[in-house]
Amino acid sequence: MALGVGIVVLLLVVLLFRGCLNSRKESAYREYVRDVSALVRESDQESANLFRTLTSPANASDVQIQNQLNTFSGQAEQLVERSAALDTPDDLKGAQSYLDEALKFRRDGVKAIATQLPAASADQGDRRRGVEQVAGSMQNFLTSDVIYQTRFVPTLRRGLEAEDLGNEQVPRSRFLPEPDWVLPATVGDRIAKLGGSGADDKDAAPGLHGTGIASATIGGQALTPGGPAANVALSDDLTMTVQVANQGENTEEDVRLEVTIGRGGDAVRAEKTLDTIAAGETKPVEIPITEPPATGQNVPINVTIAKVPGEEKLDNNKASYSAIFTR
Repeated sequence: MALGVGIVVLLLVVLLFRGCLNSRKESAYREYVRDVSALVRESDQESANLFRTLTSPANASDVQIQNQLNTFSGQAEQLVERSAALDTPDDLKGAQSYLDEALKFRRDGVKAIATQLPAASADQGDRRRGVEQVAGSMQNFLTSDVIYQTRFVPTLRRGLEAEDLGNEQVPRSRFLPEPDWVLPATVGDRIAKLGGSGADDKDAAPGLHGTGIASATIGGQALTPGGPAANVALSDDLTMTVQVANQGENTEEDVRLEVTIGRGGDAVRAEKTLDTIAAGETKPVEIPITEPPATGQNVPINVTIAKVPGEEKLDNNKASYSAIFTR
């Protein structure tokens, strides 16, 4: 009788232990699904913010848009890191590998677009090539959506069903709002509001309008368009000074200048708005450079004066220089 009681007690302990293990496993599965849901919600919100920035910039300047894209790029990187750090049950690691891959494609797409957009939103020159590059980078988002929907979701669902958790809600996610975004023509049409000042020619006063770059210096060193690189010593108060000439017949207001030092996503960008400049007047505009450019190498410097209402000739609104910065 004692042996029988002992066996019954042992069975009860085993069943209780197994039940605890099953309960812990189910809790781990549910916690994992909650963590994934939080990640993809943030990813989907980033998609909404990104495409809203591309299509409805709300009069944001090129520098502001670039800063937003750089922020999105950093957020996408953080999502990849958080995904890799998830506490994933062993039986769901296959699904997790697909999630990691999908989020990496999204990160790579955002980073690429942040680098390519300045060319795609340019008024002329390399706009066509830039648009084609942005459209190509949209393929990253399409690929991420395919991986998520056809690999991650089914694999996760099978893992949940194996544990009798088939009723657990598997999160949905789609980063690319429409497949047409992979077409250069679509990208060109939808980002048409980017670049320039958004100036409305209908508001222009009669007569000629136009501004130009008369000269520029950085750190007190004169810059020569297309000439040799200027040697510039970095300082805490590095400033670029651009002489803006009003070459039209009207006073212009809120003339925006933008400076890009370097290339791609690592470039340093700054801007300044000239409140007013009279017809025929030339005014200096001092633009503080708050981030240090790369040192010890030939660094390109591009200056752009945004289009004012009624301006038709834009060739003299841009100038390219180069400098070698030293500490």
